[in-house]
Amino acid sequence: MTDTAPHGAWDSPIDATLAASHDGAPEHLAFVGDEVWWTAPRPTEGGRRALMRRRPDGTEESLLPEPWNVRSRVIEYGGVPWTATTGPHGGPLAVFVDFTDQRLYAYEPDRPGATPRPLTPTSPVGGGLRWADPRLLLDRGEVWCVLEEFTGEGPGDVRRLIAAVPLDGSAAEDRARVRELTDGTHRFGTGPRLTADGRRMAWLAWDHPRMPWDGTELRVAELAADGTPQDVRTVAGGTDEAIAQAEWAEDGTLLFASDRSGWWNLYRTAVPEPGAAPAGPPLELCPRDEEFAGPLWRVGLRWFAPLAGGLIAVVHGKGATALGILDPATGEVVDAAGPWTAWSPTLDASGTRVVGVGAGPHTGHEVVELCTAIGRARVIGNRHTDPVDPAYYPEPRIRTFDGPDGRDVHAHIYPPRHPTHRAPDGELPPYVVWVHGGPTSHAPLVLDLEIAYFTSRGIGVAEVNYGGSSGYGREYRDRLREQWGVVDVEDCAAVARALADEGTADAARLAVRGGSAGGWTAAVSLATTDVYACGTVKYPVLDLTAFASGETHDFESRYLESLVGPLAEVPARYRDRSPVRHADRVTAPFLLLQGLDDLVCPPAQCERFLELMKGRGVPHAYLAFAGEGHGFRRADTMIRAVEAELSLYAQVFDFEPAGVPRLELER
Repeated sequence: MTDTAPHGAWDSPIDATLAASHDGAPEHLAFVGDEVWWTAPRPTEGGRRALMRRRPDGTEESLLPEPWNVRSRVIEYGGVPWTATTGPHGGPLAVFVDFTDQRLYAYEPDRPGATPRPLTPTSPVGGGLRWADPRLLLDRGEVWCVLEEFTGEGPGDVRRLIAAVPLDGSAAEDRARVRELTDGTHRFGTGPRLTADGRRMAWLAWDHPRMPWDGTELRVAELAADGTPQDVRTVAGGTDEAIAQAEWAEDGTLLFASDRSGWWNLYRTAVPEPGAAPAGPPLELCPRDEEFAGPLWRVGLRWFAPLAGGLIAVVHGKGATALGILDPATGEVVDAAGPWTAWSPTLDASGTRVVGVGAGPHTGHEVVELCTAIGRARVIGNRHTDPVDPAYYPEPRIRTFDGPDGRDVHAHIYPPRHPTHRAPDGELPPYVVWVHGGPTSHAPLVLDLEIAYFTSRGIGVAEVNYGGSSGYGREYRDRLREQWGVVDVEDCAAVARALADEGTADAARLAVRGGSAGGWTAAVSLATTDVYACGTVKYPVLDLTAFASGETHDFESRYLESLVGPLAEVPARYRDRSPVRHADRVTAPFLLLQGLDDLVCPPAQCERFLELMKGRGVPHAYLAFAGEGHGFRRADTMIRAVEAELSLYAQVFDFEPAGVPRLELER
């Protein structure tokens, strides 16, 4: 039997609690002997990240109880927070970062009575000491990793370098016991990659004002007997070439992902001995107009993994859509079969086994193992199970729209879908344009129960990979250079208008929503276009001048020089594009969501904007959440936020949602 009800008012088993409980994905996955370990989200446990293990018999368990939270804060977005190997007592030895104090801890989970013991001290200065992308060197009795050390109270009072921490715990109270391996010449960098014989070390480095997708250097050093790096040199990369990952192959050559061709493709280079003649240009292994890497938002992301015998496991496609095995000798890639259309940049290999994290339109993020011997891919962890009938999931459509000046705009369209409900004849659905963050990032094609929360109620969703998004080559990324607040806004509006013009969406009931950089685009859209009837703006950038003048963290403090232009040269551009300067133009209702512990887009940005909205008669609401940073992780926060968003749409679009608290709007 089919029931008729207005769009937005359909009953759905996908409530906010269910959507929140399925938020997040496994991350930072690696082999530990015959086991596979990873970190997993726990929204109902205060948003912590649990360290998980999958034993050879298939048993899946958490290694650390609450409140342990395995997560790094290096560059605020973090990086690989753990490493492990077979320890001196025969069982696994893990070294991990705990989010609360950012100290490194050592832990042997299979030793009776063992508890994590600290390896590094705390620091009272600024953001303290932080660690990421570790490598265990048992023969040296050390763990090598990125150290981020604050030298003052300001967000820019910081130095980063590669450091060696003794495993005996002697540095737990003594910073002087931490051995510095690099000199901090570069502002940013990844952790070390060592050759099998331990003679060489490679890492990536870059400096302000570049972001890692603008230009990075691939650095190599010889290691003395005591582990001191010597003869440090740059072997690839530069100011206009972004290298996203580098790994040593078993033959001693260096593999790296570079966008020198306009796409992140894979290359191999020989590294001559110091003083020897240059090795010649790197060899491109698989020239394609697609990506074999992506933006390095966190330290230590991995899109490829060398295999024994010379093959390479790769995540590739336009938007990391496939997991495959590359034969460098022929350039051929054989992809794994399965339902997965998006792969996370966390790949590892051991023998004939490759593990990654994949998801698809009907499948949440799963830990997947590919056996290269037989070519079979199977789920071995975090297996997806349908919490509701899949008939409530949306059926996405991959679309390319015509944007201004004839440019392509990529999007995923999720029409409303419900097995037993339909709208009255002639009623078109409301649509919400979802704007991803970054902005140098992209929206993957995966099952998202927060999207299904809306589509199963009769509200369509359009995820737009606007100009500037990753996954479509450097030229597409560079569309946003000095055009942030213009191209992104135009592309999203073009998709919304096209959906209305073709009769897919109700032109009078369009909304825009986004978080972080997506919150910026949503806010600018409300201030500069008449496309949207309302909007949801989450932890946004609203004031470019303040953002570029110290009101953010160090990693992105110079990002606007490429997105907008140098502040000293184009100050008017910063003022003219900022929503905080044009609050008088915002006439559509909006919901503003903010974490009070956000150091990337601090609450001050929202507070200044709200002060300007007072007394203007525009319906709006502001929800601020203690204990939340940049991006929400706690289940109670996510429940409150998504229900408030639905209530906003209900009031603006004139429907009655069932079982959702009414959001009180101020004027």
